[in-house]
Amino acid sequence: MAKMKTVTARGTRLQKLKNLAAVLAENIDSCEDDRAMPQLAKQYRDTIREIEEIEGAEQHGNEIGAILAERKADGKPGAVRKDRT
Repeated sequence: MAKMKTVTARGTRLQKLKNLAAVLAENIDSCEDDRAMPQLAKQYRDTIREIEEIEGAEQHGNEIGAILAERKADGKPGAVRKDRT
């Protein structure tokens, strides 16, 4: 695992996030403070979600995701209507 300082100076956003995920995973594995675990877990989930968004993981094999991506590209809202009356 590269040092965060090195990746931050030279890496792409995706590389930075992947390195951050590795750092967070290592900290979660070695965490002995129960009070720190929720913050680490939340940051890890957010980081993984961001990595997946960049890599387009949400769109692969996901029919709903593909429809929403198409609607977004067309400038249409992606939200589902709450009231259909």
